[in-house]
Amino acid sequence: MNEHAYQSKMKSPGVAYALWFFLMAHFAYLGKWGLQILFWLTLGGLGIWWVVEAFMIPGRIEKYNLLISQKIESIEEKEDTKTGNLTIPPATQAVEENQGESTFSNPA
Repeated sequence: MNEHAYQSKMKSPGVAYALWFFLMAHFAYLGKWGLQILFWLTLGGLGIWWVVEAFMIPGRIEKYNLLISQKIESIEEKEDTKTGNLTIPPATQAVEENQGESTFSNPA
């Protein structure tokens, strides 16, 4: 799967809240069908689970999107390794630039 396909899988808290409020289907939006069916069968924990989920949705979306972004980063790293376009961190660049210069004076 390429980077753009993963970016299209990122989820929105607004959509999750709309599905939670109108259809009680926010778990399905995140691909958690087992929890979704349990949520429906218990009628949202008789309303208690439904209310609790109002506060948990942002964290669930953030966790889901974090996993997707980590997959995107691993794809980018693999592509950089294949093409040889590795970037040098700024601290390493400074060390390389100062290798020829000595900070101590040599008394002769």
